[in-house]
Amino acid sequence: MGQIGSFGYILLMFVVMYFFMIMPQQRKAKKEKEFESNLKVGDKIVTKSGLHGKIHELAETTVVIETMSGKLKMERSAISSEMSAALNKKA
Repeated sequence: MGQIGSFGYILLMFVVMYFFMIMPQQRKAKKEKEFESNLKVGDKIVTKSGLHGKIHELAETTVVIETMSGKLKMERSAISSEMSAALNKKA
């Protein structure tokens, strides 16, 4: 009975670890993929490095953003947030 009980505790520990660590990480990755796929030309965005700009061109994995100083090409995953919806809500 002692070996089965200790195996149960180890199993319980893995189940708790799954619900508190792995599952939230999977949800976050799914939200990021959905966000990247919903981007469209003309959206005002902020990159993870803090650059503000407007999407000028979209490719499968890259995006060209137009900033005050010119155009920059970067990965879609470098985009942190989309500001067009937030700006439209305020107006």
